Amino acid sequence: MKLPLFVILAGIGMGAMYVPAMHALSLSSHAEARAFFYSGTLGLLVLTMVVVALSGRTRAHSTMQNLVALLAAFTVLPLLLAVPFHEALQTTSFLNAYFEMVSSLTTTGAVLFDAERLSPTLHLWRALVGWLGGLLMWVSAAAILGPLNLGGFEVTATGQPVQYDRNWRQTERADPQHRVMRAALVLAPVYAGLTAVLWVCLVIAGDSGLTAFSHAAAVMATSGITPLPSAQVSGAGVWGEALMAMFMLFALSRVTFSRDTRARASPGVYADREFRLGLVLVLVVPLVMFARHWAGAIEIDGGNSTLTAVRALWGGVFTVLSFLTTTGFESAEWAAAQDWSGLNTTGLIFMGLAMIGGGVATTAGGIKLLRVWALYLNALREMERLVHPSSVGRARANDRRMRRQGAYIAWLFLMLFALTLAVFVLVLTALGQSFDHATVLAIAGLSTTGPLIGFAPDSPIVLADIGAAAKMTLCAAMVLGRLEMLAIIALISSSVWRE
Repeated sequence: MKLPLFVILAGIGMGAMYVPAMHALSLSSHAEARAFFYSGTLGLLVLTMVVVALSGRTRAHSTMQNLVALLAAFTVLPLLLAVPFHEALQTTSFLNAYFEMVSSLTTTGAVLFDAERLSPTLHLWRALVGWLGGLLMWVSAAAILGPLNLGGFEVTATGQPVQYDRNWRQTERADPQHRVMRAALVLAPVYAGLTAVLWVCLVIAGDSGLTAFSHAAAVMATSGITPLPSAQVSGAGVWGEALMAMFMLFALSRVTFSRDTRARASPGVYADREFRLGLVLVLVVPLVMFARHWAGAIEIDGGNSTLTAVRALWGGVFTVLSFLTTTGFESAEWAAAQDWSGLNTTGLIFMGLAMIGGGVATTAGGIKLLRVWALYLNALREMERLVHPSSVGRARANDRRMRRQGAYIAWLFLMLFALTLAVFVLVLTALGQSFDHATVLAIAGLSTTGPLIGFAPDSPIVLADIGAAAKMTLCAAMVLGRLEMLAIIALISSSVWRE
């Protein structure tokens, strides 16, 4: 008997509760251990009864059903995950606990609570939920969004969004759940193995076990979740940042960890357009900021400190890479760049990087580098036609397709993203937020870059103080940013259900 995808995801979530239960028990925090153990056990019992009730039914195979299950995973599943969090904390409302779980599962990483308020077990639970959310996106991108030409695949696919790719085998097309399980069996060991390697490396570099796991999970899931007041105070120091930066590269392109049907033609990761564009941004943007700070440092002290200059440059590179991949960690050396020249860097730069986002079929959010590349190719071709109106493009077939239909769909998605951003800014402003704060909150939600909330605005935003309606609006923004508007349009379109 094959179970509905949402039941499988809920079962994984319930089973994961035993991990923080054992952690709390090892710390002699019996109340927290009971909260997670009882919630997980009760949840599995309820799911067992649901499975028994569904055992006699035959279900039609539909990829759209998997897309509905994915939407339910980001909206309904956090209700179940929030139960032990609320019971263990006991000093907050269930809405706040639900917000935390939506933020973690969508790999946004926006936090309502100060780090000191949460116990180590609750920090572990947040990191684990974020890690599972990243794994869910890896699998769903390859097995659900890819076949429907969504999530960025529509830029290079031969068909239009919500049309099946002809390259997929008929058996997989007839049984979408088989495709999900096959992708999970292939990608889950890679995802877990990379996390374990980074975890061990961070421990060796000087982090504690909990901090190392949280940061390793946050890097792989691009959630930016940390048990510390700031990732800057990590015991791993610059070496830990260098390790995390290496693993953040997996969020620039799916070619770094996958060879799906659309990546087989790529000769290597360094030839991948997304990866190269990401590296260009990671190198150029910090150099521009470094030149600005260097000019300011000359006026202050002559700019003679080479070590300070190197520290400032590294702080820019790591922070830019972190926000481009929508992770949101701030380098410990970022403050050195500010103090070196006495100049502040506007948060608008990092908001723009977060909106660009990482690679297609990765855990990064944002518009995605592949769509930006398609628009860039189209812009080059249009400028060439302004000079030579009768010229014929000399690019390869894939590039021609990307800069024509791909650029059109990328532009359509960009307009949908901008329109959605404007709507959320208006709603948050109507709910009492200032325009600046509403803009930062909307971008942080739609790009799934929660640390922007504490990094980008000039005046701090205290999420715990905003109203219930604003919190639910942010939850909606995080879910929309994770699934993207094209997938939501596919869900509400009646024609896609007739397969």
